Amino acid sequence: MGKSQFAYGPFVWINKALASIALVFALAMPVKGEQISLLAYGDSLTQGYGLLEQNGFVPQMRVWLKAQGADVRLVNAGVSGDTTAGGAARIDWTLSDDIQGIAVALGGNDLLRGLPPEQARANLGAILQAASAKDVPVLLIGMNAPGNYGAEYKAAFDAIYPELSAEYDTLFAESFFLGLQSGDAPLDPAAVQSFMQSDGIHPNAAGVKKIVEGLGPFYLELMRRAQGVSSLEKS
Repeated sequence: MGKSQFAYGPFVWINKALASIALVFALAMPVKGEQISLLAYGDSLTQGYGLLEQNGFVPQMRVWLKAQGADVRLVNAGVSGDTTAGGAARIDWTLSDDIQGIAVALGGNDLLRGLPPEQARANLGAILQAASAKDVPVLLIGMNAPGNYGAEYKAAFDAIYPELSAEYDTLFAESFFLGLQSGDAPLDPAAVQSFMQSDGIHPNAAGVKKIVEGLGPFYLELMRRAQGVSSLEKS
């Protein structure tokens, strides 16, 4: 009896340990048979301006996510020309109840128009607040202001994204163009010219591919957060 108890104890401990490890992996992977619905929310960069549909950001991201084994329904909610104000105005009806996670990439058109940073901050805050009210996890994708508006404007605008990300506890990607940057260096327009359309603002198909590779891991993490929320709701 004593010998069997001695042998049984470690066996139970090992089984429990293996079960705990299996649980960790199960929570990190998509639930079998459950598709996660994510919203790609942005402007022309998200919408796929100037490209054949299959070459746009959202279709290429769908292909990338599928290649990683992720079962994701990615909705294209990019509107060409949209500012942060436009994004804030449409968030309530765009963020439908079936959406489980949202990636926000807005601010580029605010920069093109030289709009006040405080307005962009308020508008992005309204978008994040709407997502928070629905317990929808967010990936906030930053935009960096050019230097031609002055150092004060650039500092104020660039600070919006990391500060709001910390305030609302979102995932954070420093720039939409992360995949085109070299390390931590700022985006060099001359170095990425071959990845851009003739306007110098929107990426071509090859540029989108690199952008997707840069942002893909952040989308995967957003999917995992969304899955964690949905799993907790069902438990």
